[in-house]
Amino acid sequence: MGRIIIFTGKGGVGKTSVAAAHAIASANEGKNTLLVSADMAHNLGDIFQTEVGGHTKKVRDHLSLLELDPDMLMKEEFPNVNKAIGALMGSSGFSAGSVGDNFIIPGFENLFSLLKIRDIYESGEYDRIIVDCAPTGETLSLLKLPELLTWYMEKFFPVGKVMVRVLAPVSKVKYKVTLPTHKAMNEIEEMHGQMVLLQELLKDPEICSVRLVCVPEKMVVEETKRNFMYLNLYDYQVDRVFINRILPDETGSDFMNRWRDIQKKYIEEIERVFTEVPVTKIPWYSQEVRGKEAIEHLADDVLKIPDLFEIGVQSEKETYEVIDGGYCLTVKLPGADSDKVSVAVHDMDIDIKVNNYNRCIPLPNTLRGAQVMDVSFSENKLQISLKTKDVSEEAGKDVKQP
Repeated sequence: MGRIIIFTGKGGVGKTSVAAAHAIASANEGKNTLLVSADMAHNLGDIFQTEVGGHTKKVRDHLSLLELDPDMLMKEEFPNVNKAIGALMGSSGFSAGSVGDNFIIPGFENLFSLLKIRDIYESGEYDRIIVDCAPTGETLSLLKLPELLTWYMEKFFPVGKVMVRVLAPVSKVKYKVTLPTHKAMNEIEEMHGQMVLLQELLKDPEICSVRLVCVPEKMVVEETKRNFMYLNLYDYQVDRVFINRILPDETGSDFMNRWRDIQKKYIEEIERVFTEVPVTKIPWYSQEVRGKEAIEHLADDVLKIPDLFEIGVQSEKETYEVIDGGYCLTVKLPGADSDKVSVAVHDMDIDIKVNNYNRCIPLPNTLRGAQVMDVSFSENKLQISLKTKDVSEEAGKDVKQP
């Protein structure tokens, strides 16, 4: 079984260098390794001082590079997925011609990068795929996209084909709307299947994990903590944190010593927050980490960690427990502020909103139509007590804050 390791962090913290060092270390073990850039601001070529581009390029034994171009992937490798989305938009009143090559949902084009990574993994050509992702916000948008699309399509399909069969003859004449054809519906259904498989791959704790890279500065540390919380919300496995650019104990400069003392405060904060996740410290090198030799040095000097490529932490983030009269759903939200967490239950779903991020969790069949009896948040865990429909006459209600 292969491994996929996704690196993310605030822009400028050195995540590409850390990802590249992992790739070198993996290749040094004799494992066929692919280092993929899913960040539109590609800089693998800068680090390895070579042209890379949209096709895999071997740079040494057991190591290849790839810079993904979502627009090219959308047009050349996944045209059916684009057609399926176009058909789905057509059902909303957009003409097919207005979708085509110009069709873009914010962040949607990055879906094709994930599909490409999935195809590369399933080819079995590489033992390890190291993914250098975009800065935090874009990565979160990327990783939640498969689940979001799956949710929308699952809501659409129970009645979708019936609507097409019944309304198609009159929709174009009366409402000036062209509904998807039967063939287009099949394409949408096929894409739904691809989204389900993609989710299963990315959320399989035996295969995929996310590693966070930060530097010991206040704004970066705060963003890293939020990133960790949101990744937990969307059920992704974070198995290691890297603190980059740590100043040495002896700097020889009063100015740098003051910065070292500031760093120590934030390093201690990171270690307090990530008690269940291994934390690796990377020194601030006197020279720029650029070129194969510099990356080799980083790999040799820092990443000689036992079981570096094993998933260091595995924990269930969503669990159901039987309680009197129903079930309790527990979701881990490390570092969340209870005042910023809200829960809304509907007949088939629970919406959990944390700050500006919202996740819709489909309920198991036994809890369809359940009522929320209590919501609490303590010790980084959101607990939602649900009464099953047969013990509650109400279909559901909104709950403000735990």
